[in-house]
Amino acid sequence: MIRTVPAITDTKHIKWPGVGLSVVGGRHQQWLTLNYYFIIIFFIFHLSGFSQIDSIQVATSKPEKTFLKQSIVPLSLIGAGLIVNYSNGIFGKENLQENIHNRYPNFSTQVDDYIQFAPAVMMYAADIFKVPSKNDAFTQTKYLLIAAIANTIVVQSMKRITNETRPNGSEYSFPSGHTSNAFVMATVLFHEFKETKPALAYSGFAFATATGVLRVLNNAHWVSDVLVGAGIGIIITDLVYRFEPLKNWNPFKDKKVNAFISPTYLDNTFGLYANVQF
Repeated sequence: MIRTVPAITDTKHIKWPGVGLSVVGGRHQQWLTLNYYFIIIFFIFHLSGFSQIDSIQVATSKPEKTFLKQSIVPLSLIGAGLIVNYSNGIFGKENLQENIHNRYPNFSTQVDDYIQFAPAVMMYAADIFKVPSKNDAFTQTKYLLIAAIANTIVVQSMKRITNETRPNGSEYSFPSGHTSNAFVMATVLFHEFKETKPALAYSGFAFATATGVLRVLNNAHWVSDVLVGAGIGIIITDLVYRFEPLKNWNPFKDKKVNAFISPTYLDNTFGLYANVQF
């Protein structure tokens, strides 16, 4: 759910809710079962990071080639997710989920509801400590909101069109909204700090990957949901930073602004609290 932000006069308190706007067989098969979990982690995190590394390496090429190469990995994640989603056999989503759930039958946590927001919190914390970034805090928030809104429209539309059942029996499984939201925030963090603080820029992908893995372990999503969600989040945010919508709109550009931003929790909803003075 997205709440309308009131107009800011001299001093306003703004609350922005969290983005989301909310094998049985021989020894060889058993070995594969034990390694599915680690394959998922490596596949999402390694390829996500590689996607962004590639964008830096070709920064001097033509824009069309840059974005094409940058899009290979998120498109590959989406393609892999579609294959898993509609496949049968050892790499079909039901078989993967059964093996993972059998390996961790009593796994349950709510951490995935929270860590999806970690990249955004890290970005604003870096702003508070004046870590150099590509854009100012207002522009960061502007691009984050645009990417989050576009991501929500795409993901929620796909959920209702496909209407697939989750592993736990509930509805609207495909793709994973938690994972997609997390990768939107991680990709914003990356674009903002890749040139100044690479370690900070890449760290968001660790939290986004952990979010996706936990969604699977919690039996809330199939592996295919997570793969497609990750790809959608990355490519939508890359598009926002490529076209930079409303690039020159910044009502605070010529004003001295003091701002404090922190995470909030109210009525079972996580979000951001901002105190802006000018």
